[in-house]
Amino acid sequence: MILKPHFLFTRYKNSFSVKVKNLEKLTVAQIQAIEEFVRERKGVFDFNAYSFVIQKRLEFNAFAALLKSVNLNAFCEENIPEEKFYKRVGFGQYKGMRYDELPDSYLQWLKSNYRGYEKEDIAEELKKRNL
Repeated sequence: MILKPHFLFTRYKNSFSVKVKNLEKLTVAQIQAIEEFVRERKGVFDFNAYSFVIQKRLEFNAFAALLKSVNLNAFCEENIPEEKFYKRVGFGQYKGMRYDELPDSYLQWLKSNYRGYEKEDIAEELKKRNL
């Protein structure tokens, strides 16, 4: 029996990320289909984090419909982050945005390239997202 990919969808202000909860159990063909889906939408697939991010505003229902329209058969669930006080970015192109709204790809870039005083905030957000 072939398993369906299990997607955990998280929406942010200007993007969304999807964790593939069972990536290691999928077939090569299924992984290639997911990679193609992400690439066609100019997204980034991160094998280390078992996730992908696409820089587009999209609600969960629209994401599920998009998967269906491209015949990508997957089980989807929505992750709704708990609302609480979040620190805001104090620099760069995302200045003023909450850390929980930043795209995974930007956080990962910051992890390797940022040396400023907000490095601990970046590390904390990466840890929350398991990146």
